[in-house]
Amino acid sequence: MKFPIYLDYHATTPLDPEVLKTMLPYFTEVFGNAASRNHEFGWTAEAAVEKARHQIAKLVGAQHDKEVIFTSGATESNNLAIQGVAEMYKEKGNHIITSPIEHKSVLDTFHFLEKKGYEVTILPVDSYGQVSPEVVRNAITPKTILVSIMTANNEIGTINPIAEIGKVCKEKGVIFHTDAVQAAGKIPLNVEAMGVDLMSVTAHKIYGPKGVGALYVRRKNPRVRIAPLIYGGGHERGMRSGTLNVPGIVGFGKAAEIAVRVMQDEMAQIKRLRDKLWEGLQKNLDEIYLNGHPTERIANNLNFSFAFVEGESLMMGMKELAVSSGSACTSASLEPSYVLKAIGVGEDLAHTSIRFGLGRFTTDEEIDYTIEKVVETVKKLRDLSPLYEMVKEGIDLKSIAWTGH
Repeated sequence: MKFPIYLDYHATTPLDPEVLKTMLPYFTEVFGNAASRNHEFGWTAEAAVEKARHQIAKLVGAQHDKEVIFTSGATESNNLAIQGVAEMYKEKGNHIITSPIEHKSVLDTFHFLEKKGYEVTILPVDSYGQVSPEVVRNAITPKTILVSIMTANNEIGTINPIAEIGKVCKEKGVIFHTDAVQAAGKIPLNVEAMGVDLMSVTAHKIYGPKGVGALYVRRKNPRVRIAPLIYGGGHERGMRSGTLNVPGIVGFGKAAEIAVRVMQDEMAQIKRLRDKLWEGLQKNLDEIYLNGHPTERIANNLNFSFAFVEGESLMMGMKELAVSSGSACTSASLEPSYVLKAIGVGEDLAHTSIRFGLGRFTTDEEIDYTIEKVVETVKKLRDLSPLYEMVKEGIDLKSIAWTGH
């Protein structure tokens, strides 16, 4: 067993050796620019890109390969989808809708558009982090041009009823975008069945390289048009100019192909390990609370609040485990997670939460060690907590009138 044990697969995944092998020639022998249409170097690169486009189209269930637009990653895909629709459809209306637990690349883009005069509605989520299709329906007005709701949450793993929300958006004639970054490769995706018009995905969450992503853009029923963020040589059907990252795209394609092939068996195995971790912690510790939906969640996610233990102290006490106390993009701040706050977790419990992210290379041995280490560290820290001691003695903390000095 190698230390530290990696349990932060939501933040990023290691490159699959098969993906690396597929990418290597495109750094050296096959170095052509995919936009060079006059010679074999360019044709070979273009063919490799088109193959990858097909592999990613299969991952998301797209009808046409051309509906896949390559970007530098999910943040760019989310920005392109949201700003691109806002700009293209501003004559039709200026109302856009999202949820409070989206990734920052969605929320911050909405805030940016709000400053530019767009009307933003941030819908409530329930205590599991799900958005109700009825709440979406009631929020749509004649001026609504876009709804953006994530498929699965990066912190608590909750899966949204995307197909039902898609149905509402179709009925109302509103464009529907979903950030499916955490769901890709973990649950079957099908943009047709889900009624999705725009979908963001990225390579590094499915054992592909960092720095390459894609945006699915529907071509018919309805044909969705988006204004570009980046102007230049009109690459990617004019939606995203810039020389294509051929090795990255080839790796993304291979990672998508593997994900489609192994998803069912892999998720059964990961879910087994996750349940083992869940049971091991529950059996040995009291006052621990699961955040997110108990069943409607991606198989690799566990997010627990360990009452009477500071999350940061817990992480410091188990340096052999690479886990997170929030999403990778916000874990530098000591604010409690905005996702946990949105689902109604109190400030005290929000500060005690740890996210465990399992993946393709997680082993039984690693999970056994993790259970042992977490239990030992939590118990050690609780021994130092006077509040935990009071609770164990049957004192109701809410009944105490604390005095400030």
